[in-house]
Amino acid sequence: MMWLIWWVITVGYWLVGGILAFIVAYLLMLTGAAFFARRTTPMRANPTTRFVIMIPAHNEERLLPDLLTNLNQLDYPRELYTVHVVADNCTDRTAAVAKAHGAIVHERFDQTLRGKGYALEWLLQQVWDRNEPHDAVVILDADSVVSTNFLRVMDARLARGERVIQAYYAVRQPEGAWSAGIRAVALIVLHYLRPLGRMVLGGSTGLKGNGMVFAADILRRHRWTASLTEDIEYHMRLILAGERAMFAPDAIVWAEMPDSLRSAQTQNERWERGRMEMIRHYVPRLLREGLRRRSFLLIDAAIEQLIPPFSVVTGLSVLVLFIALILRDPAALALAIFILVGQIIYILSGLFLVRAPWPIYRSLLFTPFFIVWKLWLYVRLLLGIKPRDWIRTARNRAPRS
Repeated sequence: MMWLIWWVITVGYWLVGGILAFIVAYLLMLTGAAFFARRTTPMRANPTTRFVIMIPAHNEERLLPDLLTNLNQLDYPRELYTVHVVADNCTDRTAAVAKAHGAIVHERFDQTLRGKGYALEWLLQQVWDRNEPHDAVVILDADSVVSTNFLRVMDARLARGERVIQAYYAVRQPEGAWSAGIRAVALIVLHYLRPLGRMVLGGSTGLKGNGMVFAADILRRHRWTASLTEDIEYHMRLILAGERAMFAPDAIVWAEMPDSLRSAQTQNERWERGRMEMIRHYVPRLLREGLRRRSFLLIDAAIEQLIPPFSVVTGLSVLVLFIALILRDPAALALAIFILVGQIIYILSGLFLVRAPWPIYRSLLFTPFFIVWKLWLYVRLLLGIKPRDWIRTARNRAPRS
């Protein structure tokens, strides 16, 4: 009986270890490519692109003023962009605050079609109904601010033929709570390092839901989706249609993050459930079409969805190392060490490329707590807990005066 248990443990080890080794090798490939990526955009002296900036807002009277003030101070001709806010099912002063800051405000009340995707879909139609001339559309979350060069970078990229562009989506004030620091590390590798590598290798950066820019005809030809993770689904549809999302690392959007793991739980559960839905609906098709077309772009997009959150990968890697020590097999131990060292290289490379401040490195000390929390989140999902509504997540500070 003992030999059977030992055999099951050994086979399980090499199966899980092999999958983890593939994931880590793939991430190291993207990491190596990222060091060869160009990280600045040559900008035009006289920009001409006309932008419509769309902001979905649900009870955002506290943080929305920061963004609207920020947008009024961009290094871009003011006559070339307008700001539209949809106050979606709001019960506070979001609409009044937006008007006071010069935005064009649209109030929407619909208790059936609830969520950010529906709000954006509705707002886009309002913009079209106004017949407002524009060349591109920007989508920003209400709890964000952007770099002053944001529209200049996007203007230059649109002028050279890029049609779908994702800015670098980062954490605002990551030096605060340790949970924000951990989230910052996760977004650095997910939203900066991996997109840089994909640009070198011919992939598509993906859409992150915030800081997205689209040539006007893209949104007319491919209608916005109102799914649980509308940005991921929209990206899947675009790349299957032959479009590619490009990465603008020097146009930055900083967003507020929850100050505790408990505050972030509903948001993360919604994201992960939506990602699981995208895996089921799109990954088989992406792999099939990618193999048929011999397209790295499509295969890479499928692999990206299949890679678990990094905290899950790290948690399993520690388990693999523990089993390797039990097995006392030099080859098994070597594989476990490769998996763990590869992840360290991956994380540190991302922090190096963005020149992360010391407090971000220090937040890595809390990684074990984050891993346990993330694994518990997955247990909740497996138990069938399904948060679906657009629930405003508690952020980590009050707005500036």
